[in-house]
Amino acid sequence: MLRYMTAGESHGRALVTIVEGLPAGVPVDLAAIDRDLARRQSGYGRGGRMKIEQDRVEVLSGIRHGATLGSPVALMVANRDWANWTEVMSPTPVEAYSDVRAAQKLRTRPRPGHADLAGALKYDHADLRNVLERASARETAARVAAGSLAKQFLAPFGIRVAGHVRAIGPVEAADPGELPLEELVARAEASPVRCADPEASARMVAEIDAAKRDGDSLGGVVEVVATGLPPGLGSHVHYDRRLDGALGAALLSIQAAKGVEIGDGFAGARRRGSQVHDEIGWSPERGYFRHSNRAGGLEGGMTNGMDLVVRVAFKPIATLYKPLRSVEVDTHAEAVAGIERSDTCAVPAAAVIAECVTAFELARFVLEKFGGDSLAEALRNYRGYLDRVAQR
Repeated sequence: MLRYMTAGESHGRALVTIVEGLPAGVPVDLAAIDRDLARRQSGYGRGGRMKIEQDRVEVLSGIRHGATLGSPVALMVANRDWANWTEVMSPTPVEAYSDVRAAQKLRTRPRPGHADLAGALKYDHADLRNVLERASARETAARVAAGSLAKQFLAPFGIRVAGHVRAIGPVEAADPGELPLEELVARAEASPVRCADPEASARMVAEIDAAKRDGDSLGGVVEVVATGLPPGLGSHVHYDRRLDGALGAALLSIQAAKGVEIGDGFAGARRRGSQVHDEIGWSPERGYFRHSNRAGGLEGGMTNGMDLVVRVAFKPIATLYKPLRSVEVDTHAEAVAGIERSDTCAVPAAAVIAECVTAFELARFVLEKFGGDSLAEALRNYRGYLDRVAQR
């Protein structure tokens, strides 16, 4: 079984990812992982933290001479800002802070929309920092490292995954339609907000500027597209073997994610069946295919051979520089919410995170379907399956 686990706090020493279940022999390009980490840090609307961190991956285990060994892969991304937080985040007891600024980092005013209060009540914490450090979206750097590694596993199967921005606040991009993936990626990566629609991109930048002037924040919608998927990843036989269910759970676990739709999703619920379902065709060149892709490449919990299209809605970031009402957790006195260094808009980064989270789930289902202790064995199984499907 392919799985991963992350560890680390926002201002701790480092973030760590342990990926278990990758077969041996997967070529690994560490520079490609660093590029995805840099993509996560980029995007108009990011805050001051991104000027401090320059994320780079360090391999602790599981990779030798540029290829996986079949054993657990441990990846680390150091927090450069740790140097300013060694007392505050010390794992050993601190009798008194020598740095007067450290005492100011105590957090007792929970932010509406954040994990602060619920986490403090659940784990019986008085200092909200014990919650917010792990709840922070800084943790997604570790997820991007795992997902970037998964993309490298998927590449030999001809599977490509890419994320881009469809909306920021009230500004919506035009539907890319049949735009080839390479061109979609090129346009999105050339945009400061990772949007393939230049006109919408400019309006998104203006919307972010306006929110920043108001001390406010913005959310939005990102879309992930995966090409080259064979039919039959996932299953209809149990709820926990459905690919759509796994994607929904994984994507909704990203910080600030509030909704997921596949294909036409919610819009399809407002139409008649004749306007929703994709008619089926067959040709000697393509085999079975759909004349449209309103289902977003998934039917009955399984891929159907069309491109996967999934969108994720992200709420605005909970830290506001003109904070909302809250209370002090120690006195219950009315107060304004605490302020933690933050972004005005992290939606462009969310597109990269959703891309990597989706890639990991696809890699997990590819391995479930085709197995193999080595990449070569999994590819043999994959090609045999494609040959059988082509004979139908």
